[in-house]
Amino acid sequence: MDLDKVIRKIPDFPKPGILFYDVTSIFTNPPAFRYVVNRMAELFALEKIDGVIAIEARGFLLGSCFALERELPLILARKKGKLPGKTVSESYSLEYGEATLEIHTEDLPSHKRWLIVDDLIATGGTLEAVAKLVERQGSTVAGIFGVIGLPFLNYAARIGRYNPKTLIDYQGE
Repeated sequence: MDLDKVIRKIPDFPKPGILFYDVTSIFTNPPAFRYVVNRMAELFALEKIDGVIAIEARGFLLGSCFALERELPLILARKKGKLPGKTVSESYSLEYGEATLEIHTEDLPSHKRWLIVDDLIATGGTLEAVAKLVERQGSTVAGIFGVIGLPFLNYAARIGRYNPKTLIDYQGE
């Protein structure tokens, strides 16, 4: 499967100079969606994983498929103010702003190994924030997955120690 042909690329979104890689085109293409889920399963087949943390919003779709296949708990990392219960939170910088993610405290027990899933790995800030939440709660990051990686933004400097895995990498222009 050539994912590059499936992924929609939108120039100058959300601001001029940014090339947006839209993975929603994978979800409208069932063979491509199945390919991504199967590749995730292959990449982490030998990893001991106690649960999946999926990052809002496209990470929810990928993480839920993987969690269901492996019969693992699925935890949602949501934008600040979207979860009704007691939460732990972490703020981080984006390529073009700042944000905060939260996870329900009771959903994130200690002494577990969590796979963190998102659609795209750019600078690694979002994933690093979730990794900090995991570690602060006394658990371990078992791995990180993103469909797309942008290594030219040097995400390895932030999250390389977690061995992030991607299916397709784009180099900058």
